[in-house]
This record gives sequence, structure tokens and C-alpha cells, in this order.
Amino acid sequence: MFYSLTGTVVFTGENAIALDCGGVAFYLNTTANTLRNCAGAGEKQTLYTYLSVKEDSLDLFGFADKNELDCYKTLIGVSGVGPKAAIAILSAMTPDMLAVAVAGDDSRAITAAQGVGPKLANRIVLELKGKVESFAVSSKAAGDIAAAKKSTVSFAGEDAVNALVMLGYSRSEASIAVGKLDANLTTEEMIKQALALLAKKL
Repeated sequence: MFYSLTGTVVFTGENAIALDCGGVAFYLNTTANTLRNCAGAGEKQTLYTYLSVKEDSLDLFGFADKNELDCYKTLIGVSGVGPKAAIAILSAMTPDMLAVAVAGDDSRAITAAQGVGPKLANRIVLELKGKVESFAVSSKAAGDIAAAKKSTVSFAGEDAVNALVMLGYSRSEASIAVGKLDANLTTEEMIKQALALLAKKL
């Protein structure tokens, strides 16, 4: 029904913004990421929209870019992920960050979102496998996704990732580091070289 709205910002709150479009103010639920990228009060802003229609309510959601909207639509297509959970996830992480977490089987990163527990996070990772390229836009994210997928091609790579996680690295960090290495290395060699890569990033 609505593709986007362009209007003057008249209100911002926690996960919400209102745009005055020709004398009618539209209240839009949104993410912390979108709010950080929005114009200030009295300034013009365009938001891409999604209208949630239920028997007892009509809720409008707005996003600063089309990519975040596409990611939101993908998330609410996951069993058990409602509008509020999807907003919470995209407030805690960008679409690129979510894509990398999914590619690296890093469900723990997704539990950083308010109200998202381990069970739901695991389901998100499972159901979004193979779909992350649709909302990962940066070249860095694309490279990290490719590396994360490559990391568990061999048993040595999988063992190296698990060892790095036990050392305190997130599964995403470990998967990306191991995925950048030669798949023919031994587990011990992978761990050593991955640690060197990770140390350079710190």
C-alpha cells in the first residue's frame, strides 16, 4: 500500500518516528539504526515502509534504506519472529552484521537483541541460511560471508573454529578468520594463523 513516505520529522522516540506528510502525521515503528540515520526535528526525511495488517490493528514500519526494509521482511518470514523481535534485532545489528552472523552460525550474536533467546536465534540462523546475500550489501560483508561459509568445509576448519570460540572469540570472528586460510592446513596450523589474523584486527 505504501512504498515510502517523505515528510517533515515532527517526533522521534524509542523505536518510533513521526513524519508530517502534507498535514497528516504518520507514526512509524522503526529501528535504532534508522533513528541514528534520520534527519532531526523539522527536517525532511524519506522512509521506506511496511504496513502490518492484523484483525485489530494497522501498524506502519519505516526504514532509512531499502536494504534494511528487505532484511526486516526476511526476518518476519522466519517462524516465531514477530514485528517487535525483528525491530529489536535490527536495532542491535545492521543487516550486514546479521548476514555475517547467520553465515558464521553465530546465533549468540543475535541473542544480543532484546527479547531474542537462544532457541529463536538458532531458528533464525537455520532459516536464513542461503538468504543472507539478499540483504548483505557491503563488499566487506560479502567477503566475510564467503569466508565464514568456507571455514567449515573441512573437519580441521570446523575444529579450529570451535577452538577459537572456546578461547573467547565470537563464532563470527572465528569463522571469518579460519575461512581466510588454506583449507589444507591442519587444525593446529589453522588456529595459530587465525589467531595471528585476529590479533591484527584488535
